[in-house]
Amino acid sequence: MRVAVLGAGAIGAYVGAALHRGGTEVHLIARGPHLEAIQANGVKVLSPRGDFVAMTPATADPAEVGPVDFVFLGLKANSYASCGPLIEPLLHESTTVVAAQNGIPWWYFHGLKGPYEGRRVESVDPAGEVTRVLPLRRAVGCVVYCSTEIEGPGLIRHLEGTRFSIGEPDGTTSDRCLEFSAAMIAGGLKCPVETDIRNDIWIKLLGNAAFNPISALARATMVEIAKHHGTRATVRLMMEETLAIAAAVGCHPAISVDKRLDGAQRVGAHKTSMLQDLEKDKPLELDVILAAVVELADLTATPAPTLKAVHAVTDLLSTKVGTA
Repeated sequence: MRVAVLGAGAIGAYVGAALHRGGTEVHLIARGPHLEAIQANGVKVLSPRGDFVAMTPATADPAEVGPVDFVFLGLKANSYASCGPLIEPLLHESTTVVAAQNGIPWWYFHGLKGPYEGRRVESVDPAGEVTRVLPLRRAVGCVVYCSTEIEGPGLIRHLEGTRFSIGEPDGTTSDRCLEFSAAMIAGGLKCPVETDIRNDIWIKLLGNAAFNPISALARATMVEIAKHHGTRATVRLMMEETLAIAAAVGCHPAISVDKRLDGAQRVGAHKTSMLQDLEKDKPLELDVILAAVVELADLTATPAPTLKAVHAVTDLLSTKVGTA
């Protein structure tokens, strides 16, 4: 079994290092000083579960790796449509793409029985641009419950969580999911194979769709948002609307808005990924995290006034990123 990690950033390098530790042949695709450090000294992981070093092969050129059995996609979703030149050298006829993305994936309605089966979500797959690069048959969903950060080139700080839920879009328990799960578990990670991966998508999205844009607009941490009466009330409305949209497309995650808010407050002074991207003047992952949710609200005629208002303001903010 050969695995390539395309986008070996904080999460990707951590997964690659864990897989390598478990005995899987892994190749990291990275760039810049981070790549140079990995090539020289491997990936060093600092973790409350124990530090370790993985001497994982790494390159900036996927052609040096060649076709693999699995590509773990660690790129931000807004770069999927343009990643063709990077991913094509890694593919053979049956290569599986495990996409560890936030928000609504490009394959969301693929294999989903019901009135929307096969429908394209334009916000995340405009005119099918992503599907052309990442064919639906290759896709396995992955929801990340893990927090890591790059502390320095080649140095990954694992903060909390080791769960990477995976699942087929059609809800089957496939051999390829079981194989990848076994490799992740051998590396010390949790990797349950879910028959309803969309449930995990909405559970995580419940927080991301609300906290990410609010954090970017207010330049605030999770605890600041959860403790301020105004933003807490706004987040509550956004979460309630998100749950209604999930139900309208047939998903009913069993999660309490109050518990989700209290959990966010316990996280403390954590900056969301969208706020971190804003501070680094990087593009915001707004399409998959919020625009797609609004699109599904319109598709199902589900009222979402708060989500739409916050999306409008955050969308304006996103046009200013990278223009300074």
